[in-house]
Amino acid sequence: MGNYLDLKEKVWNTNRCSGCGGCVAVCPADALYFKKGEESIKPSSNGYCKEATDGVPCGACYDICPRIEGEMPESSSSREEYMAAKAGFEIPGKQSGGAVSAILYDSLERGIVDAVVTVTEDPWTLKPKSTVITSGEALISSAGSRYNWWVPLLAALKEAVIGKKCKNIAIVALPCAARAVEKLRKSDNELLGPFAKSIKYVIGLFCTESFDYEKLMEGKLKSELQINPLDIERMDVRGKLVVTLKNEDISIPLKDIEDTIRPGCHICKDFDALYADISAGSVGSPEGYTTLIVRSDTGKLAVDRALESGRLVATDEADPAVVTKYRDKKQQK
Repeated sequence: MGNYLDLKEKVWNTNRCSGCGGCVAVCPADALYFKKGEESIKPSSNGYCKEATDGVPCGACYDICPRIEGEMPESSSSREEYMAAKAGFEIPGKQSGGAVSAILYDSLERGIVDAVVTVTEDPWTLKPKSTVITSGEALISSAGSRYNWWVPLLAALKEAVIGKKCKNIAIVALPCAARAVEKLRKSDNELLGPFAKSIKYVIGLFCTESFDYEKLMEGKLKSELQINPLDIERMDVRGKLVVTLKNEDISIPLKDIEDTIRPGCHICKDFDALYADISAGSVGSPEGYTTLIVRSDTGKLAVDRALESGRLVATDEADPAVVTKYRDKKQQK
C-alpha cells in the first residue's frame, strides 16, 4: 500500500498521470484536486494526507490509480460480443448512433441505475466538466458531449456516492478511467468499498488520446485556425482530428496538435476500454451506428434490456477487424 507521496513520485512527477480523477474522488480528506491550465497535467494536494501526515492507514488514492501498474492492458474478460447499434428513438446532438445514450436512458427509466457519471459541456464554449445525471431527460439533453476533451471524470463519483447517496451508478469513461474503476471494484481497501458497491456498470469509450481544452480550443482552433466554437457541430479522432462545422469538415493531422495532447496519453495502450462492461465507439460500424463490445454479464443485461424495450436497435454488421486495427495501431504508437 502506498500514499499520495508514493503516487506523486511514481505517477505525477513522471508525467504518467491519466487525469482520470479517481484519486480526487476517493480521497477521504478531500485533499486532492486538479487546477486549470498548465498545472492540470497532474493533481495538486493541499499537503494533508491521513497516512503520510497522521499515520492513519489509507492508500485510497494509490490503490485506484490506473498507472501504478504496467501500461499494457490485460483484460480480465473473456467475452467480446460485437454489434452495430443505434438509438431506437430520436436523440438530438447524438454522437454516431446514440447507442450509449439509449442504453443509459433505458437503465434510468427502468430504475436499474439511479445516476450516470458522465461529461457535459458548456453549449457556448464547448468546455467540458464531469457531472452526475439522475434523470433520463437530463441525459438526453447532454447527449453528444465530446470526450476528446480531457476532464477528471471520476471526480464526480464522490458527488454521486457521498453527496447524492446513489446506490446504482453507471459510468461513461475513457479507457484509463475504466481501468481505475476496475481496480476500485477489485480492491480490498475498506475506504474504496462504498464506491465499489455503488457502481452498476461502466461503458468505456474508444479513445486514441484526449486533448487539453485550453491548448486545443483556445490555442489551435480559435486563435490559429480562426474556428469559432459555436460553429463546431462535432469532433472525432480517426487517425486525425476531424472538426465538423455547419458547412464543412476540417481535418487536422495529429502531428499538428501533438502539443495539446495530455502527456499521460502517450503511454496508454488501451484503445477500446478493455476493462469496461460495455465498450463503444464509432469505428467498425456503418455510418449512423455505434460499435458496441459487450464484455461482462452486467453489460449484456443492460444491452439486452435496451434492445427489448426498443430503445436500442442492433445488427451484426460491426467489424471486429477494424477495432483490432485501431487497437494495434495505438499499442504500436
